[in-house]
Amino acid sequence: MPRSPGPVLARLALVLGATLTAPLTLTLTAPTATAAGQYTVTALKFTVQAGGRTCTVDADLYRPAGVDRAHPAPAVLATNGFGGSKSDGSTDAVGKAFAQRGYVSLVYSGLGFGRSGCLISLDDPTIDGVAASRLIDFLGGGPAADDGTKADFVTLDAPGDPRVGMAGGSYGGAIQLATAAVDQRVDALVPMITWNDLAYSLDPNNAVGSGSVPGAFKWQWANGFYLIGEGQPLLEPNLDPSRINSLACLHFVTKACDTIRTLNSGRYPAKRTAELLDYAHSVSPVSYLKRVKAPTLLVQGQADSLFNLNEATATYKTLKAQGTPAKMIWQSWGHSGGLTDPATGELNLAQGNLETSYVGRRILAWFDRYLWKRNVDTGPAFAYYRDWIADPDGTYATADRVPGLTRTLYLSGDGKLVDDRGKVARGSRTYTNWLIPTSHSESSLAGVIGLPDPAPHDTKGTYLGWTSEPLARTTDVVGAARATLKVVSPTAERTQHSGDAADKLVLFAKLYDVAPDGTQTLVHRLVAPVRVPDVTRSFTVTLPGIVHRYDKGHRLRFVVAASDDAYFGNRGIKPVTVVSAPEDTGVLRLPVIG
Repeated sequence: MPRSPGPVLARLALVLGATLTAPLTLTLTAPTATAAGQYTVTALKFTVQAGGRTCTVDADLYRPAGVDRAHPAPAVLATNGFGGSKSDGSTDAVGKAFAQRGYVSLVYSGLGFGRSGCLISLDDPTIDGVAASRLIDFLGGGPAADDGTKADFVTLDAPGDPRVGMAGGSYGGAIQLATAAVDQRVDALVPMITWNDLAYSLDPNNAVGSGSVPGAFKWQWANGFYLIGEGQPLLEPNLDPSRINSLACLHFVTKACDTIRTLNSGRYPAKRTAELLDYAHSVSPVSYLKRVKAPTLLVQGQADSLFNLNEATATYKTLKAQGTPAKMIWQSWGHSGGLTDPATGELNLAQGNLETSYVGRRILAWFDRYLWKRNVDTGPAFAYYRDWIADPDGTYATADRVPGLTRTLYLSGDGKLVDDRGKVARGSRTYTNWLIPTSHSESSLAGVIGLPDPAPHDTKGTYLGWTSEPLARTTDVVGAARATLKVVSPTAERTQHSGDAADKLVLFAKLYDVAPDGTQTLVHRLVAPVRVPDVTRSFTVTLPGIVHRYDKGHRLRFVVAASDDAYFGNRGIKPVTVVSAPEDTGVLRLPVIG
């Protein structure tokens, strides 16, 4: 491990930057090299007003051969993932891929990254979205780039209204929704592995209806990104002065720094917490999706502890409910796995299999339909990847909707998970937390700093588990399970009204697959952190969505743990007792297919 922070920070930036942008490369890079001269690339600068600052956006314009005023083409606009730039191998692949397919491509470094100016503002629609809108002006034949270059070769739907789509992953995914919220000229979106609500992403509370109660801070992921942002001089010497904020907050907007400091403090006083939540919501699609009308194909990763499947599902349901055309795919890889070594048949840059992979064909069809206006089938409403299917051509299943909750199990007092309320044994069991974490789901940044990641585990006495009988048949779970719980914690009951939400009880719910030999698997290492709003009342927990086959003879195990070392947990010791009786016990509901 390096002794100075510089090498560690540089590695964090390189690896996390690749993590956030590599999926974009895998998705959009053309399958074969093209003949020289098929397109030209022109470096451009654009002066923008964003967040009260004047700064320059660094971009590359890809123009296909034969595209001119008499023969215009639709455009694709894209930017990098967090820590990347227009020039990284992931982002410039977008320009090449779409130019090779006849699109005009404009690829740019997001605000605060690469050689673009301004502060890092977390894809704020009023800042990053407005800056992207300026680039759409250019594509519509409006104000020229700083060097006088004009774009009079993009298909127009009306004067100044270019036919334009956006594509990208993670940070380059949320910017699409932010841009579409402030600029109705955007015609199609393909946001991949991105967030719905940063408050949930970085400080999740999976208690349904938790409202203003914050969650458990996802400190490893959040601080990794913070280090990348604040360490920009290590990545881009001689920063544009517009990228400097203050000594206390170097390169982010001030509210972003205030938020990370509040989270790292481990305290949630009411006023500061309200400000934190308000800011996180304001830079998240959850607050502005009502203004997004562009047809949207959401692609989310099943292996993703940063932005899990629940995030895309929330965005998808909101768009559908308001009448925005939307479809959703759950692919195999996300921020937590599969980026550099996708499963066979999945999108893979090394194989160049865009046209021959399921997700790749869906993306091409989406832009064919909404940018070229061709009468093509864009596929089913919902599709999901199944890792238990050996044939790469059959790994995706499809449906007309996201599966609902179809099977109910009960938490028995003897630690069993039973299928009938009448089988529930009366009893109570207790666990307690330590002052240090005693459960492990993942080390979010283990790969970044070259450390191994131990298997998930829980320490005896600091968790409770309920285990089913061996399954009589194969059981496929597709979606987010829900558990309704009632706990007893006199200590938490005494402290939960202190005025600091950090004094409320924290617990972590999760589902294991237990093999006949006792080996247990935590699917994609996903857990559901909960800060209980009120321990005197029952509460419902939404677990992260999964796609997993429980084989015949395996057992389901539902666990409630006192801690998890990837998150901040309880302040102080808070023993928890769970009481079960046939007429009053915890319930687990599963989205089982078939």
